[in-house]
Amino acid sequence: MSWFSNIISIFTSRFRIDDKKDERNSDMSLSKPLLVAAIDFGTTYSSWAFSLLNEYESDPTQMSAKQWQGHDSTKGPTTVLIQPDGITLEAFGFEAETRYAELIDEEKHDSYYFFKRFKMKLWDKKIERDMLIEDENSRHLSAKTVFALAIKWLKDDLWRVSNDRISGTIRENEIHWVLTVPAIWDNTAKQFMREAAKQAGIKEKKLTVALEPEAASLFCRHLPVERSGNETSLGKLKAGQRYLVLDAGGGTIDITVHEVLQSMDVKELFKASGGAWGGTKVDEAFKGFINDIAGFDAMGDLKRKHLDDFIDLFRRFENKKRSISPDKDSKTVIPLPLSLCSLIENRQGRALCDIIKNTSYASSVSMTNEKVKIDASVARWFFDTSVSSTVEHLKNILSSPVNRGVEAILVVGGFSESPMLQHAVGKEFGALKRIVPREASLAVLKGAVIFGHNPNAITERISKLTYGVKTTQLFDKAKHDPTKKIFYDGEARCDDIFSKHVEIGQKLKIGQAQSKERYTVCEINQTSADFPIFTTYQKDPMYTTNPGCTRVGKLSVPLSGSGLDRWASVRFIFGGTEIDVEATEESTGKVHNLNIDFLV
Repeated sequence: MSWFSNIISIFTSRFRIDDKKDERNSDMSLSKPLLVAAIDFGTTYSSWAFSLLNEYESDPTQMSAKQWQGHDSTKGPTTVLIQPDGITLEAFGFEAETRYAELIDEEKHDSYYFFKRFKMKLWDKKIERDMLIEDENSRHLSAKTVFALAIKWLKDDLWRVSNDRISGTIRENEIHWVLTVPAIWDNTAKQFMREAAKQAGIKEKKLTVALEPEAASLFCRHLPVERSGNETSLGKLKAGQRYLVLDAGGGTIDITVHEVLQSMDVKELFKASGGAWGGTKVDEAFKGFINDIAGFDAMGDLKRKHLDDFIDLFRRFENKKRSISPDKDSKTVIPLPLSLCSLIENRQGRALCDIIKNTSYASSVSMTNEKVKIDASVARWFFDTSVSSTVEHLKNILSSPVNRGVEAILVVGGFSESPMLQHAVGKEFGALKRIVPREASLAVLKGAVIFGHNPNAITERISKLTYGVKTTQLFDKAKHDPTKKIFYDGEARCDDIFSKHVEIGQKLKIGQAQSKERYTVCEINQTSADFPIFTTYQKDPMYTTNPGCTRVGKLSVPLSGSGLDRWASVRFIFGGTEIDVEATEESTGKVHNLNIDFLV
């Protein structure tokens, strides 16, 4: 049964469906953009990069990337400082952290909004257009505003820096933008980011959403051996060979499996999956460790009363955790803020060095001159949750029959530089080649630029869910639930039928419509038809009310003019990073490129 093959329920039934399919090819010939600019919006760090078309055609890996002056870094912290009016950006990145510390010293910080590591607010939560998020001082502001201001700063900074090269040859509105998101994010989060980018001044038609592990895969596919830092590079893999992409970021671990095609493009073999097990899990473990030895929520107190010291402590820990290794027994030494030591002493009546002696850490942790010295065994424990969750998930993926024959694991992302993660993956999956490129932390960013130049390089993806719409069918007492019987124009019908469009695990070719239907109005003055969209992890649900079926969005198809003889041919395309819909009004030939609204 094809999607929308029956008259839709009374709630959305103001149209009819014609069995004749619209077989026209919707491939549009789009001119290649002269400049592609990518924004890698990360949980912990963000940055931008760009390349001109002639650079891409000469060497896809040749591009310009942001250099954060004074910090010897290609990425800056995803940190936003907003003025008291709640709409004006004060600073972003390192400058936001520095400026906020100055405001604290001047005792002027209370009226400002300071956001750090806020990207994960869009993970595994109900997202709404007007949702609020909490800043580091427990104040609330529009999430859309915070994300949009961050994107706008990165966009404007790229234009300012790049203008020296392209001034007079390319206008700002001629740039094609790419924005990265985790592959495990749902459609609602992707749409939220797209709308935030629009609010930041990026035109909708000038924006492509790139999935982070896919982008990293594309970048590493173009790296020759001498630049990949490995004896084996993805560029050497031949048609038919398979590899797994492990994108280890600050917030999420994103995993997907690719197969190389004869064209040397790639297709997805297994639906993207993962979880919130990135580098911030290690930070959480360190925070818990400090609270354990202090005997109360000392880190919470430090954050509330001395936020600048709290930020500085985790900046130090970020540097230290890169050197924690499974084969080194040296102690990890981290200077603690004097304010933290004072908070603990005032609360407990004893110095932290004395408190430690009466804890389970007495033989493995010590204090000297406000520096905590941590034995290697304890420091390695900080990584347990993140690393074990990642390895276990990898085991499950690689044990699936569809992934049989995977030959290599590509490890990318900022957290991929951790010796602890690299060792765990190598130890558990030693039979597979392990590829960690020299530019592992920039692979997503630079791959996003390549994706912008060639968005068809990922030719096939796997549906993560079953998609369908609520419909009705002629009531059949032999198979339908009698409680769902309704009458429409005197005809008995079964309500809440799940009319399936694509199935979980289904192969989705890019640019290929998974459904083509014709719809007509049922009312003379009807101007549109609205469809409720449902998803589920079930392969073939009967009703939209089945456990696990969720209404996730709505599609509105415009129908102009008046009268009953008005038809629209609608094509649904699921193979891209977002769902595309094209509707053609047959009476006028007018084509509408539509989006499913997931933020309803």
